[in-house]
Amino acid sequence: MKFVSFLNQQGAERVGLIVNGRTFDLAMYGEALSHTVPSTMAEFLQESGKNLDSARKIEQALKDGAYDKRQDDSQIKMLAPVPHPTSCRDAYAFRQHVATARRNRGVPMIAEFDQFPVFYFTNHNSIIGAGELIVESDHLEKLDFELEAAIVIGKNGRNIAAKDADSYIFGYTIMNDFSARLLQMEEMKLNLGPAKGKDFATAIGPYLVTPDELADHRIDTLSGAQYDLRMTAKHNGKLISEGNLKDMNWTFAEIIERASYGVELFPGDVIGSGTVGTGCYLELNGTRTLEAKEKGETYQPVWLASGDTIELEITNLGSLSHTIVKADGNRSILAKKKPAETAVV
Repeated sequence: MKFVSFLNQQGAERVGLIVNGRTFDLAMYGEALSHTVPSTMAEFLQESGKNLDSARKIEQALKDGAYDKRQDDSQIKMLAPVPHPTSCRDAYAFRQHVATARRNRGVPMIAEFDQFPVFYFTNHNSIIGAGELIVESDHLEKLDFELEAAIVIGKNGRNIAAKDADSYIFGYTIMNDFSARLLQMEEMKLNLGPAKGKDFATAIGPYLVTPDELADHRIDTLSGAQYDLRMTAKHNGKLISEGNLKDMNWTFAEIIERASYGVELFPGDVIGSGTVGTGCYLELNGTRTLEAKEKGETYQPVWLASGDTIELEITNLGSLSHTIVKADGNRSILAKKKPAETAVV
């Protein structure tokens, strides 16, 4: 099943179901078909098992033609499929990306990567769906995309074993972990973060896809399920990145096991995979700079600019597209940085 969230013509947030290419207001059509389900994704996920059973019955009825013209799809505004996640973690699961990015910076691969999965918390209040991404001046200083997938937790759990963890996944979606690299690089010199380099926007969407929709692509391993899903990124229509979700060196099940150690996971928690190999300009620019240097040439790094489009696509998860828009004004926190000579030593 493919779930979405949207604003209806009255501006109310609703959970929707994609059937035969159309968006249906799940609660509205459920009521007409004598199936009661919550009207928002946050409420739906609180009792996801029971609500999913009802949604399947509604979906089948809709496939059989049990609908009318009460909802005009052209009059709704699509949101992130989970507009208000309870938290948002992002992992670091693709070894190729980590190793290449470190090589490009002239540092060795870190041994701990292969010993345990890691993640950081980002701003769950800055989750966005597809459309315009409005950014401040400083965000445009080396503005980057990150090609990722994400899961959404569907039930409460604490100290979840990896062997059981896949059953806690309600659905999968695309994630674009937008990154302001200049802000990120400066603040992480202090061994804390990322913070302002990341907290302005994390995009997910366009759908939240239940695991059964991906069954034909599933690869079962001793460490949990993997999925053979092609991942691509296009900048202004040009293909710039290509990878596969099955190349995650840490499974979502293993990431859930670590994330739930000693803490409760909640329905609506979002957990990203981390960047697939070649899945951001930080990595791509570094590689191309090294290649150019070997040839005695120079390479001009590429970043996202105002007016650009960035489109991520993953097999069966859809396409997530954004247009970069500079905010009015010229607010800058980089300009407020104190000069080095005032530093206390």
